[in-house]
Amino acid sequence: MDQKGHHPWRRRRPFSFFVFAFTMLLAETSGQIKYSIFEEIKEGTAVGNIAKDLGLDRNMLKQRRFRIVSSATDNLFLVNQNDGILYVNQSIDREKICDRASVCLINLKSVLENPLEIHYVAVEVLDVNDHSPLFPEEDKRIEISESTLPGARFQLHAARDPDGGIHSDNMYAVVTKSPLDREKQPFYDLTIVAKDAGNPPLSSELTLTIAVSDVNDNKPEFSRNLYTFYLNENNAQGTSLFSVTATDRDEGENARITYHIIRDDSTDSKITPILNINPENGDIQALQSFDFEKLKFFKFHVLASDGGIPRMNSNVTVNVFILDQNDNAPVILYPLSSNGSAEGVEETARNMKAGHLVTKVRAYDADVGYNGWLLFSFELVTDHSLFGLDRYTGRIRTLRSFTETDEAQHKLVILVKDNGNVSLSATATVVVKLVEPKEAISASDVKSVSKADDESNVTFYLMITLGSVSALFIASIIMLVVMQCSKPRELSAAKYLQETNYDGTLCHSIQYRSGEKRYMLVGPRMSIGSTIVPGSNGNTLVVPDRRSTSAECLPHG
Repeated sequence: MDQKGHHPWRRRRPFSFFVFAFTMLLAETSGQIKYSIFEEIKEGTAVGNIAKDLGLDRNMLKQRRFRIVSSATDNLFLVNQNDGILYVNQSIDREKICDRASVCLINLKSVLENPLEIHYVAVEVLDVNDHSPLFPEEDKRIEISESTLPGARFQLHAARDPDGGIHSDNMYAVVTKSPLDREKQPFYDLTIVAKDAGNPPLSSELTLTIAVSDVNDNKPEFSRNLYTFYLNENNAQGTSLFSVTATDRDEGENARITYHIIRDDSTDSKITPILNINPENGDIQALQSFDFEKLKFFKFHVLASDGGIPRMNSNVTVNVFILDQNDNAPVILYPLSSNGSAEGVEETARNMKAGHLVTKVRAYDADVGYNGWLLFSFELVTDHSLFGLDRYTGRIRTLRSFTETDEAQHKLVILVKDNGNVSLSATATVVVKLVEPKEAISASDVKSVSKADDESNVTFYLMITLGSVSALFIASIIMLVVMQCSKPRELSAAKYLQETNYDGTLCHSIQYRSGEKRYMLVGPRMSIGSTIVPGSNGNTLVVPDRRSTSAECLPHG
């Protein structure tokens, strides 16, 4: 080779520089030699002494134009014509020259002229760990179903290392070790490190995101095990009353919930037709108003279904209590006239003393609690000094004895109202007529006798249970009856007199009951089969109880 292209520094390089290259000489009869060098060695590094290894005369190399003639690798190596040493002309990248070949050989031809000689030189380029493993992508996402069984393998693209041998990498896979549950952990973030076996080792990383895909493995769950609602009566029709809510731990269509009212034999067939539920949000509506006085409680069942395949369901019981509202006014039961109005006439003898029970106003309220608690008061009274009214019982009593100057007739208007927030009321009118004891039978006396008989019976049964005092009390009662029967007949407001216009037909209009016997007021003559009550002076008959609601007429025999 022409010495003009030779660099002076190469002529001054000591022979010890050969330590930077690993040289192996193979002596062959064909005149072929082989050297080995590591890739990426520095430019100017000596590969080997071709002249010496081939036994060439160094003094004739320049004269014989000793050179390298391999066209493909002319720029990689350079031979010195002065000493026959082969040098690296530029950096050598094994991966560019030989790609992934297991052995990387560069074949050179050295030529001498006069006479022509051709010698073959093979340079093996040895790999060094100068490349890190490379993933096809830096971030990767894969989906694995939560129903995947342990041991399933999911192949991943391998990291590629341009280096060869132990410096390269292998294929790998993701393997499930245990069951997956998306509801507990929907994502896994992994960092995969690819590391070669070089010295020192080189590596690179891949961020792998594993998304656990959902399967329909969860039922809808209601927010309560049992729903209990309290609803005021008289609710507006068609408005939302209350709602039930369920959730599903799955996602997507598997978590889409629809609601239905179960209509079967376990639910009141009269209730479910008037209920409607929004299938999307669980709002429940009533198609009609509820009346506490007709319905106080009902229950039904709601079914929640998800949208998975197959569907999963759950149900819940809903209890509904209807709350009373003050929507019923008091109803007067007594006094009550024949035309249905709350009016009545009470006759009271003038000789009655203070505390005498004139009558009792009876009323009823269909509401309950405070809404049905009734209070009585005078709305109108002609003489406040004569009559008093018990606000809780409705009893009207005289406050004093009557005098000759008192009017013969008094009008009392009684207000009956409940205790609702907005109270409702009704009124009753009682006309009290003052009569002489001999003129008429007082209806209030009948009530007094009935009350006395009822109280006697209650006391009698009570005394039986007391034991030690029962005999004494019964004896007292017997003595009282005997004394009553032995009294002479006299005109008194407490006794009942024969009417002056008696025409022989006894048609009673007042009846009352004591125990199993029914009493009526009649004249002095009795019908056959009747019994005189002791102490009645012959004016009260006891007849068999036929439970008749109409007035009875007893023809005299």
